[in-house]
This record gives sequence, structure tokens and C-alpha cells, in this order.
Amino acid sequence: MNQEVIAKRYASALFQIALEQQQLDWIEEDVRAVRQALAENGEFLSLLSNPNLSLEKKKALVREVFAGVSAPVKNTLLLLLERHRFGLVPELADQFIALANDARGIAEAIAYSARPLTDEELQALSDVFAKKVGKATLHIENIVEPELIGGVKLRIGNRIYDGSVSGQLERIQRQLIG
Repeated sequence: MNQEVIAKRYASALFQIALEQQQLDWIEEDVRAVRQALAENGEFLSLLSNPNLSLEKKKALVREVFAGVSAPVKNTLLLLLERHRFGLVPELADQFIALANDARGIAEAIAYSARPLTDEELQALSDVFAKKVGKATLHIENIVEPELIGGVKLRIGNRIYDGSVSGQLERIQRQLIG
């Protein structure tokens, strides 16, 4: 079975628990923290996949490292460890965040711009484009790419809205060539 499908099943189960316990925000924070911790410490994943380390020692490490996370998240991590699927945690986190955002009417977006955007500009983008994708709001991450020259390129899921100067120049070039 595909890793993404498996991760989605675990994420869905954790999401249901979060809803039942009315702790969606808290559990989402924990999931984000775990994902970031694993991204910053790749050696930890390698250590947990070491066959010379017993399962009990691996569990003790997970309990110690993630002592501050909620019980549902910690139990999910331990379950993944027992089933030799701890490598799914980053994908599970992405899937969980997508489920939580969908439940709240939020979409994740990336705004590429030639300069850092102000909070007002990010809010304006959110107001305009959230309606286009049928969401209440957008969480926008701003990435500066000076080669865009000016304007903004916005990515929401697999959709790209390109209003950058370099994008306009490329379209003009294609029209002139074609």
C-alpha cells in the first residue's frame, strides 16, 4: 500500500480523536512541533530505524523526546514505532494539518514575491484568493524570490496564480514566438 494512503489513515484516526476530545488546536500544535523536530533532527529518525536498538529503548527515547506532547499524539508516535512506520510521521503531520485546515475552511498557500510582503498585503491576498478556492481564509507563507522582478506568484495546493512581472514577460515571449 502507498505510504501516503497509510499516513492518511493514521492522520484521519488522530483527527477523529482530536475532534472527539475537542482538542483540535492543541493536537495540531503538537503535530506541527513533532514534524519540525524531526525535520531539524534527521539523525533521530536514523536512530529509531537502527535494528540494534530494542523496541523498548526506542519507545523510551520517543517518550523522553516528546514528553511535552499530548497523549493522543504520543500514543500515535508509539504505535507507528511498534509497527515500524515511524518514517511516516512527516507525511502523517501534513495529512493531519490538511484535515484540520479543511475542517476550519482554511487553505495553506505560498506567496512568492520579489520583496517581503507586509501583513496587510498578505491579508489582502488571503481575502481575494480564499473566495476563489472556496475557503474562509488562507494561511500564507511568504517566500522572497528576487528573480520575479515584481508582483506575486501564489500557490494554493496544486493551483498557481502568477501575477509576477517575470511570468508576464514569459507569456509575452510565448505569444511573440507562437
